[in-house]
Amino acid sequence: MKMQLSEIANAVGAKNDISQWESIEVTSVQFDSRKLTPGALFIPLLGENDGHDYLNNARKAGAVASLWAADHVNQPTDFPILVVDDTLAALQDLARYYLNKINPRVVAVTGSNGKTTTKDMVAAVLATQFNVTKTYANFNNNIGVPITILTMEPNTEILVVEMGMDRPGQLDFLSKLVTPDIAIITMIGEAHIEFFGTRDRIADAKLEITHGLSDDGIFVYDGDEPLLRDRAESVSERQATFGRQTDDDLYALEVEATDHQISFKTNRSDLTYTIPMMGEYNVNNALAALLVADIYQIRPENAKRGLANVSLTENRTEWIRGDQGEMILSDVYNSNPTAVKEVLSAFAQTPVQGRHIVVLGDMLELGDQADDMHAALAEYLDPQTISTVYLVGDHMKALQGTLTSRYSADNLRWYAADQLDQLTTDVAEQITADDQLLLKGSHGIHLEKVLAALEAKK
Repeated sequence: MKMQLSEIANAVGAKNDISQWESIEVTSVQFDSRKLTPGALFIPLLGENDGHDYLNNARKAGAVASLWAADHVNQPTDFPILVVDDTLAALQDLARYYLNKINPRVVAVTGSNGKTTTKDMVAAVLATQFNVTKTYANFNNNIGVPITILTMEPNTEILVVEMGMDRPGQLDFLSKLVTPDIAIITMIGEAHIEFFGTRDRIADAKLEITHGLSDDGIFVYDGDEPLLRDRAESVSERQATFGRQTDDDLYALEVEATDHQISFKTNRSDLTYTIPMMGEYNVNNALAALLVADIYQIRPENAKRGLANVSLTENRTEWIRGDQGEMILSDVYNSNPTAVKEVLSAFAQTPVQGRHIVVLGDMLELGDQADDMHAALAEYLDPQTISTVYLVGDHMKALQGTLTSRYSADNLRWYAADQLDQLTTDVAEQITADDQLLLKGSHGIHLEKVLAALEAKK
């Protein structure tokens, strides 16, 4: 982005006179003073800390201006500020203004699983023929989506934006903020069921992504999910489905999976598509991307090339070389029962000279059903295919209890969430170059610390 401060002041409805600073040029926005680069507009947000307290740090890092909440005292007089009622609302207003100014087509993606991978795949196939901006990392909430919008280059033709939620109403707001031309729901699982109670209510909340859909927009969803099929009847806009059934608009044929890639054909093309990741469940994510490719008339050979070269967001089912020479399958950003079952099934089938070893961290935000859902994972852990299991977190105690009859004490170990150092030591002592290790858990368990300690040093 590149805007003069006077333009930003109008967009956010600044309450103060900025005539002496109106020609200042802003080239980025940032709410974290530690990550700010010169030329930025600083956004002091209220959270565990008050962002206003970090204005001096932002100035030292090169901020050229800042928002300032009207109810905060000690307003600076020697630095350009824009006084607003609410700094977060002002950030969102600025993003809405900039989105309308650049006016790209917008593809919005949500789902209990697969939304980040699908976002990456959609962006990859579209980027073969368009200038594309996509959500960075996990910037998918009421702060991250506006930041994503404001990172767009002026030549952006399509914005691919990921949308997360853990409460009703969040996707309604985000959808109306970006007014997508295409809204995608990858699937309905149990993520955040603590706040919703049932999958039906999760489906209701996910459908909010269609609330801001443009009049000529298209709703793309998993046609094999009855909860979505039923609710799609309430969506008046055009629809397209993907899945594994022949009544879907786009479905997969001749699926072949290895430990590092998946290939498949579709009912619409004789081409064989290849995606550089394991797990047949990722075929549906690729199908969603191919539907978007069809809608935007991406040439099939370009879509094939985009999928084959997709750049995936870090820590999403990623093979990494370990320090002992072993291969580590890292999936440590988030976790829920559906995702764990899928990755365990795929991991257990990967060829290995040594052993399959898994480290599973708690799946968070499952509410009263948490222990039962953790215990139910036992069905996917067989000593014949997965030799050793390390469990981390209070809820994984329930899974440990169900596995004690199958695994010896040497091959089944449990750790509290604050014992990651001991876990890392124990895994490092046992693992060999011939083994494969899976790390899977919710981000709040911080298995990325274990990964960092075990991966090969560069």
